[in-house]
Amino acid sequence: MRILLFLILMLPASARAQKLLIPMDDSQTNHLKAYGLAYWQLEQGRTIDWLLNYLGGSFLIDDTPVTREECLLREISYQPVSASEEAGIKQEISREEVNADIVKLEKAPKIAVYTPPNTLPWDDAVTLALTYAEIRYEKVWDKEVLDGKLKDYDWLHLHHEDFTGQYGKFYASFSTAPWYVRQQADYEAFAREQGFSSVSDEKKAVAAKIRDYVGEGGFMFAMCSATDTYDIALASLGIDIAPPEFDGTPADPSANKKLHFQDALAFQNFTINLNAWEYEYSDIDLQPDEVQQRIAAQQTDFFTLFEFSAKWDPVPTMLTQNHRKVIKGFLGQTTLFKKKFIKPNVLVMGEYEGRDQVKYLTGVFGKGTFTFYGGHDPEDFQHAVGDPPTDLALHKNSPGYRLILNNILFPAAKKKKHKT
Repeated sequence: MRILLFLILMLPASARAQKLLIPMDDSQTNHLKAYGLAYWQLEQGRTIDWLLNYLGGSFLIDDTPVTREECLLREISYQPVSASEEAGIKQEISREEVNADIVKLEKAPKIAVYTPPNTLPWDDAVTLALTYAEIRYEKVWDKEVLDGKLKDYDWLHLHHEDFTGQYGKFYASFSTAPWYVRQQADYEAFAREQGFSSVSDEKKAVAAKIRDYVGEGGFMFAMCSATDTYDIALASLGIDIAPPEFDGTPADPSANKKLHFQDALAFQNFTINLNAWEYEYSDIDLQPDEVQQRIAAQQTDFFTLFEFSAKWDPVPTMLTQNHRKVIKGFLGQTTLFKKKFIKPNVLVMGEYEGRDQVKYLTGVFGKGTFTFYGGHDPEDFQHAVGDPPTDLALHKNSPGYRLILNNILFPAAKKKKHKT
């Protein structure tokens, strides 16, 4: 390896190509690290051509000795491209009958991950992906959100959070576990410190602040329970939906009749589960009996990505770039979203065919964008509390994890108008 690196570095400029093509089809040896390479290039002040629907959503980057060295160190496949070859690729992509396009990536987005300061017995697929891909991020929590610090970031990730203030609805299984007791005490102390009467009210205030962030132009990406609980929180602002086991006061028995769905981003007409002993927030997601059926049929659990017009619909096209269109499913505290509860202005990008169940969606709110991806870990079908984190070195070509990393590069794209 060192000899090869030395030979590359010693090549004269005339012997190097103008560009490097980072293929993202089945020929790529490490898809996840390739996203990190792209992010690193942006950090260096270089622009990138993202070739949508070309060889699985490939990247065209400047050819330098350092870049080639990084490709080798990260075990990323690349192909030198001459000026004439680059012109040929771009000419092919520009043809109207070819469903492909080029998006210019210009600046590395500043990334924030919403995560609690205390250690909880679960991991986060996005932080695993960011760490493995070598993409830097900063952590934020309720204090930073309430203090208006989100404006400092381009992209925000939410994962295993419960914005309804019910501690993940783990009451039946873990209410006496040390980590749960500590979490509840910490959350209640913070809520009091901030002047809220309950954790539920405090979490809803955080959800409202995040909505403001999106409305002002932020990009928000959520997985697992941070998806439906986020919308439930927005739809129940000013309504007590937390049973007494969580806040010491009974939930409003008429809560479901008072929900204001116009304030939610993605979902409407759902019914909240007001039973503290049941491990489910609402009917948006699979119910317990449906989860058991899913577990029994694990080998046939797959969802399908939609194909969009790259030239006319660049946003969903970017978010669905992949070398697979059929992807194995995976469970989570929130696994999926039933189509009947999705608002008509929300775009479905991945679904379970024939089941009216959605895995992956996106939408616009104000000047910003939100994307929801159901499930906890794309490479662990049934990831339980306390399970060890997935080793992504064993899943470096994961199509499920690629969807996460598409979202991370999305804010870097130069905005362009639709063609007329």
